[in-house]
Amino acid sequence: MDREFIAERQKGLQNYLNVITTNHILSNCELVKKFLDPNGYSSNYTEIALQHVSMFFRSEPKWEVVEPLKDIGWRIRKKYFLMKIKNQPKERLVLNWADLGPDKYLSDKDFQCLIKLLPSCLHPYIYRVTFATANESSALLIRMFNEKGTLKDLIYKVLKFLHDKGFPYGHLHASNVMLDGDTCRLLDLENSLLGLPSFYRSYFTQFRKINTLESVDVHCFGHLLYEMTYGRPPDSVPVDTFPPAPSMAVVAVLESTLSCEACKNGMPTVSRLLQMPLFSDVLLTTSEKPQFKIPTKLKEALRTAKECIEKRLIEEQKQIHQHRRLTRAQSHHGSEEERKKRKILARKKSKRSAIEYNEEYSAKYSNSNNSAGSGASSPLTSPSSPTPPSTTGLSTLPPSPPPPPPPPPPAAPLPPASTEAPTQLLSQAVNGVSRGALLSSIQNFQKGTLRKAETCDHSAPKIG
Repeated sequence: MDREFIAERQKGLQNYLNVITTNHILSNCELVKKFLDPNGYSSNYTEIALQHVSMFFRSEPKWEVVEPLKDIGWRIRKKYFLMKIKNQPKERLVLNWADLGPDKYLSDKDFQCLIKLLPSCLHPYIYRVTFATANESSALLIRMFNEKGTLKDLIYKVLKFLHDKGFPYGHLHASNVMLDGDTCRLLDLENSLLGLPSFYRSYFTQFRKINTLESVDVHCFGHLLYEMTYGRPPDSVPVDTFPPAPSMAVVAVLESTLSCEACKNGMPTVSRLLQMPLFSDVLLTTSEKPQFKIPTKLKEALRTAKECIEKRLIEEQKQIHQHRRLTRAQSHHGSEEERKKRKILARKKSKRSAIEYNEEYSAKYSNSNNSAGSGASSPLTSPSSPTPPSTTGLSTLPPSPPPPPPPPPPAAPLPPASTEAPTQLLSQAVNGVSRGALLSSIQNFQKGTLRKAETCDHSAPKIG
């Protein structure tokens, strides 16, 4: 096949995959993950979940698994099953099983105690857990089956209730709000205990001011309210401009949770948002009294786990921030405009260096000529000759290799060598001085200074 055609098809496929992976819902789809990484997602997670559920119910014979429930939720490793009680076959329930996530910081003992405590949580806007249990690697919970599904509705009251109890949540999105008659109830309180990542984690990890689970809940509610208002999730976050909405009170809440300023400066608290016009005029009445008693020891364990989750979030945000800075720097450094700037600067620097070199050379040459014109002499001495000749003529030599010096004058008493000879003259005339010293040594040679030596001549032939 034509190489250009193949390259064009590859480029088109890459663009298509980029569009898919930038869509938050599609990028979390199991089919997309299996296509991009078939080896990493080759397991049958429904079968694995069923094996774990069967192990759980070996000691709980009253429960019976009816069938798996497909296409529920977005987590690949969280599976749902239709359940029933053997002595109540007409009553249908839903079981969800999930393994542990990267944010699980509770000890196994505290984790199992808190999971088993969830059925005791009573609140008009929390969907009640019928049964809950866990082991060292996973957990399962059973709730009543509801055919009406979930609804994107206002649940700030229950968020404030959980925050006041010190219970970490961080998993608010449209699929975790259940419509039960005329009431909306929150689902999946166990996700934070299991350490599972949030649905909107890829969004709030981009903003370093969203660094607590309370601020995460507020930001996630902004996503939910946007979907409720416009019927679709935001194209990107932060949102620069919001489309017209039925009420300006809704836009005010969206601006305080999803705008550029909010993401940059931080989220408001739940208590502050409840004072805004969208919530302050709503009166919620219910006969059901909230109840959720957490022992003091488990409260301390929850506080420690919450701090660990937030610490990991801050570290991840820091890494993302550093990577984005590096990417921007590399992109800026490699841009065509930046390359042109570097070329111009290099050219200017080269010209400046050449000018400075020429000026320095001219100054040295001028100083050398001035010294020669003033008639100043700078006699130099050599270790091999105690009476070197005058080097007056050497100071006029240019820095290039000098010609041989003139013959030295007759030996005459010379003044002592000056210790103030310029260093520049020494470096310029070092070759000439060496030659002059050699000639002077030859001229002043005295034969009488040689010692007598006895020579044994063995050159005559010997006849034996």
